[in-house]
Amino acid sequence: MNTIIAMVRKELTDAARDKRSVMAGLYYAIGAPLMMCAMFMLLIGQITSPEALNITIKHAERAPDLVKFLASNEISQGDKAERKDITLIISDDYAANMAKSLPAEITLVADNSNEKLQSSIRRLEKSLQRYSAEMGSLRLIARGIDPKVVQPVKVNVEDQATSDSKGGMILGVAIFMMVYAVFISGMNLAIDTSAGERERNSLALLLSHPVSSRDIVIAKIAAVTIFAMIGLLLTLVISKLAYGFVPWQELGFSVNITPDFIILMLAVGLPIALMAAALQLFVSFMAKSFKEAQSYLTIVLIVPMMLSMAASYNIAPETLQWLPVSGQMQALIAYIKGQEFPAAQLAISSVATLVIAIGLALGMQRSLKSEKIVFGL
Repeated sequence: MNTIIAMVRKELTDAARDKRSVMAGLYYAIGAPLMMCAMFMLLIGQITSPEALNITIKHAERAPDLVKFLASNEISQGDKAERKDITLIISDDYAANMAKSLPAEITLVADNSNEKLQSSIRRLEKSLQRYSAEMGSLRLIARGIDPKVVQPVKVNVEDQATSDSKGGMILGVAIFMMVYAVFISGMNLAIDTSAGERERNSLALLLSHPVSSRDIVIAKIAAVTIFAMIGLLLTLVISKLAYGFVPWQELGFSVNITPDFIILMLAVGLPIALMAAALQLFVSFMAKSFKEAQSYLTIVLIVPMMLSMAASYNIAPETLQWLPVSGQMQALIAYIKGQEFPAAQLAISSVATLVIAIGLALGMQRSLKSEKIVFGL
């Protein structure tokens, strides 16, 4: 144990000398929560206070009531420089058909394949549908018919979602960023302490000392895991501070990162950090150079990212709930939503995560006995 502790201290000391590499691994942990908060604040601002929509209305004089209705919904005809590529054309017989209680035709011209216009098009369509419904109700009232006649079924929706569960839907996306921070924070150290040491010819020197390859592997995994957990802790602390500035109350719920959640996240993140460290070191040792290790890890990290996204967006099949990363993600999301905590699912996925980490560690221990791995042949 003393040997392993000394080796871990050596790995951390070597990593601390390269401050740029250390900060590069922690930039994600610091920047990702801030970027998420900025994105949430922007989205909430657009939802609660949508900006005025300026469109082109041809022959607006034929439908003054419609134009006034749209203007009350912040949709109007602006200057040419302010208009979006959306045109509303009022037909020639619009006024006559409205007077005769006949369908009056209007044409909406826009490029629906343009992603920047899609939200504006949907907003305009909803406003036109509301205006059509109001005109339909007025026509029925003019004939002495209660508009409720055309609504044979009235659906009452009782939303059982609590403030925490609604906030959990948003925080589920944030958990994905937190879990991914485990993989990003220790990646630079994993490459430097494996492929980097081999390029500096210090790996062979290290193996020449009276230290077993098992102790070396354990020490390297421990060092990378420490960096990964520091990154996760930074992400949690910054998220707790930054999310307090997001006006969640505008959406009718709150998002709270409680101390209990932080403790649970750290406990769940530890097995993931061990697996991430073992995986990154194993791949880096298999690579022949530092740059090659970076390329391989970029591809390998797609797998945990896909598992995290599948759990975050609830598109994962049931079999994934027992696998590493996705199983822990689903358990954390269930916890923050106030649902029944899947302890068995979390336990099995965590054990599977540790089994994979141990298997990769044994593979590294065996590979360090090969001259091809030690000298990059």
